[in-house]
Amino acid sequence: MLQETPLRSVAAGVPGEGKRPHAARPFFFLSDLHLSEAMPRTVAAFEHFVRVTAEHADSVFILGDLFEYWIGDDMLAEPFPARMAALMHTLSERGIALYVMHGNRDFLLGKRFMKAAGAIWLPDPFVITSFGTRIALAHGDGQCTDDRRYLRFRRVARNRLAQWLFLLWPYRWRKALADRMRHASEQNRSRPVSPRYDVTPEGIAALFKRTGTATIIHGHTHRPARHREAGGTRWVLPDWDLDHGERRGGYLRIDAEGIRALPLD
Repeated sequence: MLQETPLRSVAAGVPGEGKRPHAARPFFFLSDLHLSEAMPRTVAAFEHFVRVTAEHADSVFILGDLFEYWIGDDMLAEPFPARMAALMHTLSERGIALYVMHGNRDFLLGKRFMKAAGAIWLPDPFVITSFGTRIALAHGDGQCTDDRRYLRFRRVARNRLAQWLFLLWPYRWRKALADRMRHASEQNRSRPVSPRYDVTPEGIAALFKRTGTATIIHGHTHRPARHREAGGTRWVLPDWDLDHGERRGGYLRIDAEGIRALPLD
């Protein structure tokens, strides 16, 4: 299973691949799609994004929680995950680089998935330089420093031995556990989100300092906004949900004109 690697900085274009960047082609950033068969409108919006919206992009960055849950790359034996991976692979077939970061729902995305999707895995956090701006990318859960219980779970869940032991469970056991957790999440959907589950000023300040950047892009909190922080600018990506109540979704576009938050087509 892939683990986090030391923080790296890359030039605009493709980290670690040696590909020449397309100077005029934009970078797209999205997160928290929570793809599942239970959300067909959201899935359809992602299919449109991959096939149409991203057509002229240099690179697409998915900063965590691509799927509602991921219990191991043996999920690729099921039709829906296999279809999503094949869809994403069309990006690399068209010369569009795809980068995927682990989230709190899909940290078990592994090498088999990355190969099937034509994706490159990004550690969290990760620094890129895009159109002259150094930017720190993160999922955002690591900066929720008031939620100490979750951070303890996160340390265990990202441990290679713990992941290996979990993946030894029969697939049906893992799926039953994920289904129970998803059901609990659905029941909590309408409840107000506690401030404890948001990023903290301390967590964000530490990320600015660690990465040496003045711009951060992250997801996780489902509270899209542009924030002016003491250390610089922080962009929060929206979650995607076109199946429950008010339509939500969107992405960031970075090009020679700067950073813009855009709605779904």
